[in-house]
Amino acid sequence: MGATDGIINGTNGTNSTDGTNSVNGVNGRAAEVPATGHTLGQEFTDLVIKSMGPKTPPRIRTVMGSFIQHIHDFAREVNLTADEWMLGVEMINAAGKMSDNKRNEGQLMCDVIGLESLVDAITYQEAVKSNKPLTASAILGPFWRSDTPTRPNGTTITFDTPEDGVVAFMTGQVTSAETGEPLVGAVVDVWQASTNGLYEQQDAAQQEHNLRGKFVTDAEGRYSFYCLRPTPYPVPGDGPAGKLLDLMDRHHWRPAHIHLIIEAEGHKAVTTQIFDSESKYLEDDSVFAVKDGLTVNFVPRKNDPKAAVQLTYDISLALDTK
Repeated sequence: MGATDGIINGTNGTNSTDGTNSVNGVNGRAAEVPATGHTLGQEFTDLVIKSMGPKTPPRIRTVMGSFIQHIHDFAREVNLTADEWMLGVEMINAAGKMSDNKRNEGQLMCDVIGLESLVDAITYQEAVKSNKPLTASAILGPFWRSDTPTRPNGTTITFDTPEDGVVAFMTGQVTSAETGEPLVGAVVDVWQASTNGLYEQQDAAQQEHNLRGKFVTDAEGRYSFYCLRPTPYPVPGDGPAGKLLDLMDRHHWRPAHIHLIIEAEGHKAVTTQIFDSESKYLEDDSVFAVKDGLTVNFVPRKNDPKAAVQLTYDISLALDTK
């Protein structure tokens, strides 16, 4: 049986004089459809969910079944119009066209509605069930690059240091949450925006891979590098994510932060961000990524002409039991 056209409304279920039924369901969802066809209420949603074949993997069946249920309920709850639906489709298409290996606009759209932060929190809750002192995770963000070069410990990632930039020396130790022992050969992947609010792939004035680097921990599990003390910057307004923020009358700003991915053999990788405790927008980050345990304190650095401030940030990784 094919889907029939209907007019979503908020009336109670009644029989009309023109041969149609008005059907009201949960959350005021209703559809007026020909009496000979199935309704666009729960019966229609059940039909779509049941269309999945017997070879559908169990997890896909669970995820997609729930997604279809919720997206149908959403459309009925808000009486979604065809124009509104098409606007959403066009925003998704625009995000896809803008996305490449240097910028993930679809991910940024998920960020501004808090979805990535929510998924990150759910994933982290599973990780901390061991009651071990794990480093808190945070969202990946749209500007990570897979081709970041590995650099020697103690070297710099700031090659186009701006005049208003404050150079920082960052160091720390990566350990196992299970044993407390240092993790030798762990990889610390770091990236950040410059003081103009742009990552290097957004800014022709910055050399490629500026403010990016991978560092491998030494025999004591330590890493170190020079970087910039981060500064706040806005989510780009040239794509659908920025336009969505404007539609919701929200500001674009992110607090000052540095991105990190930490990987070590036999342990679960952590993707995180660390936030300068003196930054603006910690309480109203436009992508909701700030959480307890991720704010850090930069302090003055002495006897080092290369850096004005320093930061020690230790990292604890959970065992990978899979």
